[in-house]
Amino acid sequence: MKRLEGRRAIITGAGSGIGRASALRFAAEGALVMAVGRREAPLQETAELACAAGGICIAHVADAGDEAAMQGAIDRCVQELGGLEVFFANAGNTDSVTPFLEQTVAQWQAMFSDNVVPAFIACKLAGRHMAEHGGGSIILNSSTGSLRARGGTEAYGAAKAAVNHLTMTAACAFAGRNVRVNAILPGLTETGLTKPMFDWARTAGKEDRLGKLTPLQRPGHVDDMAAVAAFLASDDSAYMDGQLLPVDGGISATHPAGKFVY
Repeated sequence: MKRLEGRRAIITGAGSGIGRASALRFAAEGALVMAVGRREAPLQETAELACAAGGICIAHVADAGDEAAMQGAIDRCVQELGGLEVFFANAGNTDSVTPFLEQTVAQWQAMFSDNVVPAFIACKLAGRHMAEHGGGSIILNSSTGSLRARGGTEAYGAAKAAVNHLTMTAACAFAGRNVRVNAILPGLTETGLTKPMFDWARTAGKEDRLGKLTPLQRPGHVDDMAAVAAFLASDDSAYMDGQLLPVDGGISATHPAGKFVY
C-alpha cells in the first residue's frame, strides 16, 4: 500500500515549482490531489503530468488569498474526491531586493497579504473541516529567510516569520482535534520565483557559487521540498505538530550564511 493511498489533498500554487513537484509526488504516493492556483493552463499541465504517471489529480482555479474562493475549492474537493485529509498551503510570493530605507508600506503589506493571509485561510478553512471529520495534516510553506536577517528582504522575512508563528499557534488551536500543522522552510531552491537569480548566476558563470553557500554544496531542488511535504502529509510524521522544518542543505546551521569551512 502506498504511503498516501486514498488521502485527499489540496496543494496551492501547484502550477509550477514546489507546488507542482508536490502534486506529482503526492499523486505518485497514492493521494487524490487537487492542484490549485490562479492560472488554469499550468494547473492543467500539472494534472495531466500526474495522471499520465498513473495518479489522480484535478485542477481548480482559485486565489489562495481569497477566503470564499478557497472554501469553494475545499467544497469541490470534498464533493469530487470524497474528503480532505491534507492541505499544503504552498502559494506565496517574494519581493525584489530593496534597501531598507527605500522600502514602502505597500511592499510590506503585499508581502503579508501574499504569504501570511493564504496560510491563515488554509489553517482556518482546512483545519475546521479536518477537525469535524477525523483530523488531517496542514503543511505551510515558510522559508529559511524567516530565521536570519538578510538585507533588502526584510518584508519577506518578516512575513515568513509570521507564517512560522502561525504554524505553532494553529497547532495549539486544534489541540485534541487530530489536526497537525507543520511548516517547511525551504532554502535556496530554483523555482519560478527564484529563476531570475539562477539565470543571472548561469549567465555570469557563477552558478557553482550558489551551491557552495550550503554544507551540502548544492542548491535545493523542488523534489527535495516535495519529499518532505509528502513526509508531513503521511503517518510517518504522526507525532509531529507545530514544527518548523528547514530543508536547506544546512545553510541555517551556518553563521553567517555560507561560512562553514574552518
